[in-house]
Amino acid sequence: MKLLSSDIKNKVLQSMIDIIDRERNNIIKANQKDLDAFNRDDQALYDRLVVNEAKVDGMIQAIKEVKAQEDPVGKEISNVTLDSGLKITNKTAPFGTILIIYESRPDVTIEAAVLAFKANNKILLKGGKEAINSNLILEKCWHEALSENGLDKDWIRLLHLQREETQEFLRNPTEPLDLIVPRGGERLIKFVKDHASCAVLISGRGNNFLYIAEDADWEKTVKVLVNAKTHKISGCNALDKVLINKNIPNYEGKVKELQQVLQNVNVSILVDENIGKTLTDETQIPDEDTWYEEFLALKILLAEVNSLDEAIEKINKYSGGHSAAILTEDKNKANLFMEQVDSAAVYHNASTRFTDGGQMGVGAELAISTDKLHHRGPLGLKQLVTNKYYVFGDGHVRV
Repeated sequence: MKLLSSDIKNKVLQSMIDIIDRERNNIIKANQKDLDAFNRDDQALYDRLVVNEAKVDGMIQAIKEVKAQEDPVGKEISNVTLDSGLKITNKTAPFGTILIIYESRPDVTIEAAVLAFKANNKILLKGGKEAINSNLILEKCWHEALSENGLDKDWIRLLHLQREETQEFLRNPTEPLDLIVPRGGERLIKFVKDHASCAVLISGRGNNFLYIAEDADWEKTVKVLVNAKTHKISGCNALDKVLINKNIPNYEGKVKELQQVLQNVNVSILVDENIGKTLTDETQIPDEDTWYEEFLALKILLAEVNSLDEAIEKINKYSGGHSAAILTEDKNKANLFMEQVDSAAVYHNASTRFTDGGQMGVGAELAISTDKLHHRGPLGLKQLVTNKYYVFGDGHVRV
């Protein structure tokens, strides 16, 4: 793959900033066509589909942030000279071609492409049919920015494939494909994993947990819980499950207070058998599958645990490996929780809503990876490169 200079890449990004700003009204009009055709029964998906002035501003800001970041390609990781005189340098290198498959969110068409492009990757975008008009105009903007700077439009393009065609493309790509990143629900992720013939980097389900220890500061607890649940229900970092230590002072009173607080913000409550003895008017968990579910709705599950160890065990069994938080004033408990919970991000006395590239200082992100290879957490610009060894000899042969 041709390596582009940082200068030409940044010129494309500056062109894109100008073009999106110029075309913002047309982008919003195209998005309105998608919104008009969408069934609003799935509110979380609808929220992700919306493009308004603030979303356009966010797209522009994402490009500006990536443009300002250092080019991640060609950075020296290590440099050693062996006793034999062989010189070995390890440098960052592009993946090649990245396919991202996503549902609903048109802003991914900007954020994914800008990151992949700055990291010198070609990117194929397979958006959902619900966002077709939005994605088409954004692709048109990308193509104008590329052409304006003398580059081929193939650097960034949409794939117009039906489900069966996508399945076949995953199994037998008609062009080189080095990495696939699915962004969406479990069905989409499973579909990609089942059919892909190259590496798949999983942007997993949320299903995030919060554990309230017996010594938790109650004012902090209520504030963090409400923010994590209601700040953005469609976010993969939104809270779904709350585990309450049964030894907290005034246990029943605090559980009832939580019920009232959640009802005041229109959050429906599911309870386990133990919490159900206190909140007798709430629906109990129908089956174990509920523990694995990412709600993406104004819904939450409250359950009782006996100890920190039980909380850790439940989280590691049922969560999506995305984000988990502990509310406690005991730093040793917090450290134990954060070390033993197997999630991409772990929190002490803070909302899970911070699992986000921009909030974590990474900048624009391609996804939140719940994989352990090759990276876990926000996939920013620095994470969209692989590495390559350069070995320099002078007639060296191995004996």
